[in-house]
Amino acid sequence: MLTIGIAANLSGVGIETIRYYEREGVVPMAERAANGRRLYDQAAVARLRFVRRCRDLGFSVPQVKELLSLSSEDPRTCDEARAIGIEHLDGVRSKIADLAQMEAALVELMDNCAEGQTNCPLLARLFED
Repeated sequence: MLTIGIAANLSGVGIETIRYYEREGVVPMAERAANGRRLYDQAAVARLRFVRRCRDLGFSVPQVKELLSLSSEDPRTCDEARAIGIEHLDGVRSKIADLAQMEAALVELMDNCAEGQTNCPLLARLFED
């Protein structure tokens, strides 16, 4: 059995984040030693790694819970996992489009600025009605 610090190191998930995931029901509450310290086995570390990878890809906590649920079903259903992935990918693509528009607006605003200029068009545009 592993302490929370070792589980954090092995999984790449911070200690406070592990505690948060336990409170939110993303991962089961850890077993406790006689002294009250949390203890984790390799399966718990693997689950934390799974959660970290999902979060690294931007999946929400509810989506991670769903994916975890699907991963423990027998037989595993790829169609449902794929549907969650498609929904998330659509959201990512939407954010990318929004960021591209934001980039274009910023480039346009900054194109009007010249080095050493005392009257800043960027600031003036940001204060417009």
